[in-house]
Amino acid sequence: MKRNKPVLGLTMGDPAGIGPEICLAALGSEVVKRVCIPVLFGDAGILRRVAGHGFKTWEDAVITLPEFEAMDPVKKPCVVDCRAVDARKVRPGRIAAACGRASYAYIESAVRQAMAGRIQGVVTAPIHKESLNLSGVKHPGHTEIFTALTGARRSCMMLYSDVLTVTMATTHVGYVDAPGKLTVERILAVIELTAQAMRTMLGREPRLGVCGLNPHAGEHGLFGRREEERLVAPAVRRARLRKIKVEGPLVPDAVFTIHQRKRYDAVVTLYHDQGHIPFKMLAFDTGVNLTLGLPIVRTSVDHGTAFDIAWKGKADPGSMFSAVKVAALLASRKKTKESL
Repeated sequence: MKRNKPVLGLTMGDPAGIGPEICLAALGSEVVKRVCIPVLFGDAGILRRVAGHGFKTWEDAVITLPEFEAMDPVKKPCVVDCRAVDARKVRPGRIAAACGRASYAYIESAVRQAMAGRIQGVVTAPIHKESLNLSGVKHPGHTEIFTALTGARRSCMMLYSDVLTVTMATTHVGYVDAPGKLTVERILAVIELTAQAMRTMLGREPRLGVCGLNPHAGEHGLFGRREEERLVAPAVRRARLRKIKVEGPLVPDAVFTIHQRKRYDAVVTLYHDQGHIPFKMLAFDTGVNLTLGLPIVRTSVDHGTAFDIAWKGKADPGSMFSAVKVAALLASRKKTKESL
């Protein structure tokens, strides 16, 4: 029996960035429409301005939030006009509190619809952290926002691609603060969330690696404060007792070489750039950002707002298309009782 396509909510991101462009591209993409019914949560006024750069306006698909909530079921792509910002005052490529506030409003609306079961997943366009902070929203990024809005007990960030997949035990904190955020329990939780997600995506038991914190994984205490022995190794042992196929602590600068990374389906890293730098070198245009541990499916592009090219019709929507495809896959498997 043919399964119904999932309805996915796309959030427009910061109005002054490339989010409106890549979302419009997704709405008009046959690749996207083959795998889901896209619903864009954004501002119609912004889309009208951006559409002047060669994009279809989707005027006939614009509805209000109450109109969307009255749909049962959603049968075709649409734009939910959240009216969160005065489109006439937005300047592309500019940091602005109003844009940060609007980007949060789109996320909040989509999460509410996902928690109510009206959409089967959320795919986010990039937000600008400084604009978000200026608006009074103190969450440093999407991962923390989704964790708070859904009430998730534990969560982590994953960057997924065909060539490399990584998760992070800490994300949006300064380097000086990262070691203090690491505990055996936190590392173990990220190992478990990673294993669970990869089982869903691969349909088998994954092979995981866990990085050490220090150069050369500490060299048995020569570098650092024995974080590898105190934190990483105990977490790996406990994960193995739970039948997870995992190795570590691994030397961070060696695990991402071509021969080493083929040994693992995913690598657990301990801080933001330990995972982000190798991932973006290998899969910047096609990678997908996921938040694991949520009661809903959430994926995102793996790039930023690209203010320098915003509203110029130059943005590459490839990462958005990849994020939609991964969200559609996860939503379909979640629907068939497979857990993320």
